[in-house]
Amino acid sequence: MFLLSLLASAQERDSTRISQKEILNSQISSINSQIKKTVRGFDRLDTTFIEPQHYIFTVMMQVTHNYDIFTLRSAGRDAQSVTFAPDLNMKVGPYIGWKWFFFGYTFELGNVNLQRIKQQLDLSIYSSQVGIDLFYRRTGNDYKLRDARLGNGIDTSPLDGQPFSGIKAGITGFNAYYIFNHGRFSYPAAFSQSTVQKVSCGSWMAGLGYTKNSLEVDHERLQRLIDGRMGSMTVPLDSGLMFRKVAYHDFNLSAGYAYNWVFHKNWLFGASLQAALAYKKSAGDVVGDSNEGFGFHNVNLDGIGRFGLVYNCMRWYAGASVIVHTNNYHKPRFRTNNTFGSLNMYIGYNFGLKRRYR
Repeated sequence: MFLLSLLASAQERDSTRISQKEILNSQISSINSQIKKTVRGFDRLDTTFIEPQHYIFTVMMQVTHNYDIFTLRSAGRDAQSVTFAPDLNMKVGPYIGWKWFFFGYTFELGNVNLQRIKQQLDLSIYSSQVGIDLFYRRTGNDYKLRDARLGNGIDTSPLDGQPFSGIKAGITGFNAYYIFNHGRFSYPAAFSQSTVQKVSCGSWMAGLGYTKNSLEVDHERLQRLIDGRMGSMTVPLDSGLMFRKVAYHDFNLSAGYAYNWVFHKNWLFGASLQAALAYKKSAGDVVGDSNEGFGFHNVNLDGIGRFGLVYNCMRWYAGASVIVHTNNYHKPRFRTNNTFGSLNMYIGYNFGLKRRYR
């Protein structure tokens, strides 16, 4: 009898373990199913308006023209300002894509000087509902002084277009956005070529982002440039323009509208404009001033614009896009504006046909 009792108890424990294991497996299966459902929901769309991507992989070659403009401005009755911008440069590089992910690297053509080389790294993750752009840019030291205002009545034309290698700039950050009318409007159709918009449509957008702008200015070299070009006239720089190094942190919330115009079969012109309410924070090193007096803890209005022209027959695609960002920083004793963007021209090829289109 005792042995029968032990055997029954063992069988009961085994039955309990099996039952618990089945419950656990069922829970895991339910979670996996919910995750798959959520992920698939990101790409749910109305095929009357949008043709889904038929391929898994893509390769693309892109030529990029970048531009960066920095304006530094002091404050007060005798305010001074200087504007720097490099010559337009051409970069080229390969891109590869897999499903939602798009990765590329570009480098400047004809630049063999490693001290001046400019680099750009981009990673984009797109679906019909949401998108994320990650970017990393480092400029060279080939800026030119495009405009200078050093005081009332001072002729600064001798400074126009003068090379100035004492400035370095970098931009690192991300932008994420949500497309409200994602079932009928395809943002990727205009800017990542992963779907084809078949009927013209638009959508409201909302997003958030973070950008870190790093800026170094050799004010002593700038003063020597001014002294050398202005002849006998002595024009000292305002202390507000005496930079060593500054890092700007930009946290923003954005909203805007985008529209895709299908003017012919497989042809698309897309445009989007977003205004961003941005909280600015920075730490700086300015001659004769403390970091506390120079820190920006304020809110400004920034802007993001994107425009794209695309031909996409699903297997092959080609087009051009323009992306423009503008960041503004204001404080009683100092202001700066940074406008940067790119003109991209590309041609690409999709491959790896998805199973349901075979």
